Amino acid sequence: MTARIRKLVTIMEAVEREAGQAVSPPAVRVCCAAVIANPFAGRYVEDLSELIDIGAEMGSLLARRCLDLSGLRPDSIQSFGKAAMVGEAGEIEHAAALLHPALGAPLREVLGGGKALVPSSKKMGGPGDTLDVPLGHKDAAYVRSHFDGMPIRISDGPRANEILIAIALAPTGRPLPRVGGLTHDEVTGKDGLR
Repeated sequence: MTARIRKLVTIMEAVEREAGQAVSPPAVRVCCAAVIANPFAGRYVEDLSELIDIGAEMGSLLARRCLDLSGLRPDSIQSFGKAAMVGEAGEIEHAAALLHPALGAPLREVLGGGKALVPSSKKMGGPGDTLDVPLGHKDAAYVRSHFDGMPIRISDGPRANEILIAIALAPTGRPLPRVGGLTHDEVTGKDGLR
């Protein structure tokens, strides 16, 4: 493991009632986050390949932890997303290096597939700030019922020289979706869009 992990946090929620209505099956979301050392904090570095490698490690590790701690099966996952928050001694490009070049393939490998782009978010922040992890259907980006998000907040991270990186997974869409569009049951999953 290349990443220097200070803390791993996993949270899961199941919405059983929304607006006074039963949600069946419950709308479940699980998020696993790691607070890691930023090897480039406080200095400009042209070659960010170390963070790219760490991103690949995190894609697998965080996805596996989401599944292991939630009891969900890889084939039950319908939505995924990723996000990173860089402490103040870092830069947004550090989050991009973690999230974009190499994290997606290991995440898809753990889940046994996923044709759509993994929705992502990046920001700068500090201890206790909220990081919103966007969620979207893993095989068809146009499934509106799965446009969602999951917040994660770590009271003591990220510190100035750290990065908070997170993955969220869900076996359903939002509770009580009713804005129309393509449904999960209509997905062909060939092009990542429909």
